[in-house]
Amino acid sequence: MSRLSCSLIQCLLPPPLLFNLLMMSSLLQTSQGDVGTAAKYSPPYLPTACYNDSASQFPSNNMFAAAGDGIWDNGAACGRQYLVRCISAAVADSCIADQVIQVKIVDYALALINNPPSASGTTIVLSETAFGAIAKNSAAPTSINLEFQQ
Repeated sequence: MSRLSCSLIQCLLPPPLLFNLLMMSSLLQTSQGDVGTAAKYSPPYLPTACYNDSASQFPSNNMFAAAGDGIWDNGAACGRQYLVRCISAAVADSCIADQVIQVKIVDYALALINNPPSASGTTIVLSETAFGAIAKNSAAPTSINLEFQQ
């Protein structure tokens, strides 16, 4: 008489199924991007650190941003596109729920001398239009916490 010898997990889940379950669980995450902070800035938006005085740098929907030190990457951030969404703010109910926008990096946050951002030291500084698309301006938060993904 032979005895079946296996661990509980091996007996209940054959190795191929166990492998597939482990792979799927590593893919399931609650967050798809990084978490940071955002401020907003107002016109005039020119000149920029990325494209100087060229007005053609701005997307027609005015969804653009200035990169903070964390994502600036010595200017390599110029032209990058990010998906961003507001996740929280100091002012309750400031975020527009489930609103995700795409912004183009056109400037460096530390170069915003003529139009300083509403808060300093943030990951990204959004144009007024972009900020207003994910946060309620009526609440007037100076900065928000956001999730972002390139």
